[in-house]
Amino acid sequence: MAELASLPLFHQITGQKVLVLGDGEVAEPKRRLVERAGGQIIAHLDAAIAADVRLAFVALNDAEACESAADTLRQAGMLVNVVDRPDLCDFTTPSLLDRDPLLIAIGTGGASAGLAKHVRLRLEKILPSTLGRLADALKAVRPALRERFPDGGERRKAIDTALREGGALDPLNSSSHERVAQWAEGVSSESQASTFVFDLHSQDPEELTLRQARLLGEADAVCTQGRVSRDILARARADAARIECQSADCPLRKLVPEADGLSTVSCPVAAATLDGENLTVILRGDEPE
Repeated sequence: MAELASLPLFHQITGQKVLVLGDGEVAEPKRRLVERAGGQIIAHLDAAIAADVRLAFVALNDAEACESAADTLRQAGMLVNVVDRPDLCDFTTPSLLDRDPLLIAIGTGGASAGLAKHVRLRLEKILPSTLGRLADALKAVRPALRERFPDGGERRKAIDTALREGGALDPLNSSSHERVAQWAEGVSSESQASTFVFDLHSQDPEELTLRQARLLGEADAVCTQGRVSRDILARARADAARIECQSADCPLRKLVPEADGLSTVSCPVAAATLDGENLTVILRGDEPE
């Protein structure tokens, strides 16, 4: 699997004390960020150490003062962010797209805050303002869905089917939130196994078609035949079953799928692993030499 430059986390700080060291225009955005997240701001280094603070933003104008403060705070056990100094940061703050309670964070690991901002601005134009209402509506029907689908796998499949492109609750449809309650009353528990076979002509994930990338991201099981890059496999769900096919007798090795990739033959290993009710994607890469 492809390596991550940093671990993305959403950190709950409501009611917790956070150090914002510095004044003026450099420090103000960090103050606003902490306040929006419900944190209590402490402005002095010694007071933060005494209060056993665990999160610190350093926004000083002097470079040497930033380095000294970061070292002192880190020795006191704090995680430190130094504005415009990614080399001194234990964490960085992303550009945020807020559709409360849905929150999308876009980061570059400190490489370019400007790039993260403009990616966010593009997404602002694409994603409906009603996404937060859709999230709230789905939360409201969660008890009903759990009662209807006690099995977590069946529940997830029903939700995935509704939320996928063109589905009953397509997130890019601005009125989807209005249909959640009605959908929850009539959603079916029936599930059908589907298998898609794709021949890879490149090990670059950017060469995947939009449809291939979407199905790979939705698959319950991913079966690889031949060489498939870690970067491509990183596009699959983290909890998807991974199957590396070693059988020369596998019926899918030489199968010619339909034009859209749909196969009339199921992967026997995936079917046995997931009780036959699954979406399986077969990736056929280069055969090892």
